[in-house]
Amino acid sequence: MDRLWETIEAYLAEEQVELDDLELSGRTLRVVIDSEDGVDLDHITDVSRGVSRILDETDGFIDGKYNLEVTSPGLERKLRRPRHFQKSLGRQLVAKTRAGDTFRGELTNADAKSFTVEVGGESTSIAYDEVAGARTVLEFTPPPKPGKK
Repeated sequence: MDRLWETIEAYLAEEQVELDDLELSGRTLRVVIDSEDGVDLDHITDVSRGVSRILDETDGFIDGKYNLEVTSPGLERKLRRPRHFQKSLGRQLVAKTRAGDTFRGELTNADAKSFTVEVGGESTSIAYDEVAGARTVLEFTPPPKPGKK
C-alpha cells in the first residue's frame, strides 16, 4: 500500500492536489484528494482518469477488477492522520478512544503525536495511537424563526 500511496501522491502533486487519504476496502479503492482552494467535480473527474491510467499501466497494485472512487474529504470526514486533525482545527469532532471513551467538542490543537478537544470548557489531550475512530461533525443551526430571538 505504501508504494501505491507514493505513486498516486507523485501524480497528484503534478495535478496540484494533495493525496488526503487512500483506502482499499474489498474491491474498491477510494482516493481522497484535497487542495488549499478545494476541488471541484471537473478536477475530480480529471484526476480520476489519471489515477485510473496509472493503475492500469502499473502491475502489482491491484489484481483483477476493482472500483476506483476519487472524492474530496467532504464536510464530515474521517480523521486518520495528524495532517487531517491539523487541517480541521476549530471544527467540531467526535473521537472514540480504544478505552471506550467518546469525546465530542471543538478540536483546538493538533501536533505530530496528539490532538486536543475542548468539551464543555475542559480540554483533553488524546494521543493518536489511543484513537479508535474520529471524524468531524457538521453542526447546522437553523436561523431563528421570524419574531423569535
